[in-house]
Amino acid sequence: MADLHFELVTPDKQVMSEDVYMVVVAGTEGQEGIMAGHAPYMTVLKDNEEVAVYRTAGGQPERIAVSGGFAEMGANGLTILAEKAGE
Repeated sequence: MADLHFELVTPDKQVMSEDVYMVVVAGTEGQEGIMAGHAPYMTVLKDNEEVAVYRTAGGQPERIAVSGGFAEMGANGLTILAEKAGE
């Protein structure tokens, strides 16, 4: 069931805004798999890494290159504010 609301935003555009199963974020403390119900979380993104977006359980991830910024898990879901994404 896809029930984690995920937004990926850069200063120029909104890259993605949809409900997904899980997102794997490469933060400065390592990789973290974020699913609905995850505890509040914040990390600085590692430069030149990928975010892996799983739309369904067991599905293949969509990989999106990101550079700079941070990720925050809160009551409204997971938001990634990146300096650059998808390039």
